[in-house]
Amino acid sequence: MTAVDLGLPSLGGLDLVPTDDAPQKAKDFKSDQEVRWCPGCGDYVVLNAMQSFLPSLGLKRENIVFISGIGCSSRFPYYMNTYGMHSIHGRAPAIATGLAVSRPDLSVWVVTGDGDALSIGGNHLIHALRRNVNLKILLFNNRIYGLTKGQYSPTSETGKLTKSTPMGSLDHPFNPLSLAIGAEATFVARTLDNDRAQLTSILTAAAQHRGSALVEIYQNCPIFNDGAFDVLKEPGEKEQRLIPLEEGKPIRFGPESEFGVVRTDFGGFEVAKVSEVGEDRVVVHDPTINDPSYAFALSRLSTQDLAHTVTGVYRNVQRPTYDDQARQQVAAAAETKPPNLQALLNGNDTWTVG
Repeated sequence: MTAVDLGLPSLGGLDLVPTDDAPQKAKDFKSDQEVRWCPGCGDYVVLNAMQSFLPSLGLKRENIVFISGIGCSSRFPYYMNTYGMHSIHGRAPAIATGLAVSRPDLSVWVVTGDGDALSIGGNHLIHALRRNVNLKILLFNNRIYGLTKGQYSPTSETGKLTKSTPMGSLDHPFNPLSLAIGAEATFVARTLDNDRAQLTSILTAAAQHRGSALVEIYQNCPIFNDGAFDVLKEPGEKEQRLIPLEEGKPIRFGPESEFGVVRTDFGGFEVAKVSEVGEDRVVVHDPTINDPSYAFALSRLSTQDLAHTVTGVYRNVQRPTYDDQARQQVAAAAETKPPNLQALLNGNDTWTVG
């Protein structure tokens, strides 16, 4: 059973109840709690962007929920004047799944970090994505454990010197988007904390998507990993490194758009000078391609050293959601056999002792 079946109107990709009240503003989504992140933390930018963006959805605040795990980013629900829950380490996707299945009238958001989501919460994340639960997952990636004071995380680059790896990390880091696409997530995107325009655009697209939406946000930790993404923000550097994706447009970048993304002989992608390969070989971006190998190949262009970093919406496809199908099963079962809780508890095999 979907929200439409329940008589709820649809808003974009969301089956939610729009507000009939006066238009809301960013201040309406700010709670009375003091925001307690370190000065210069990228979380402030994301919080401000979210509070400014949510009024555009036209939803009642009581129909919006933020679920977080453990970490600096997981304080997010305290600062949003909506419903929310600061939950268990790594388990936010599981808790949010239960909420999404039982409450089709809610817009459910998960806020997590690279440690929370990809270490202890790795299985919860990939299973939420493969099931295509109607969740919007914001993955704050600062490549470090910030809350626990600077240990290396699953996205820290090889050789990273931290308190837990004084001689350099030996781990090969996750590429979060490759992981998500491998789980066949239906919406996958990446952006930077300082790119307000792109961040807002991606949040809008994620909100309108019906199904699991994973948005990775490169975010600075000024205390334990300061400047990790500076090369992607500095004039003269960012033009050489950032590869922005725009649907329907050739994937080109560089100060003069002189570089482009082309297909390799084995089906992957690589960067080449357009003047050397020709305009016709440059890939035109289409996030709606159902085969995940296209988006996966794009995700492999991004490198640990940030020599190339692809931003924008990688994948945006439609597939039945877990929560819609679960509600349909419940409705079908209720039609064929009236619910009987006692019979369910007794089961088919019962016996009397004594």
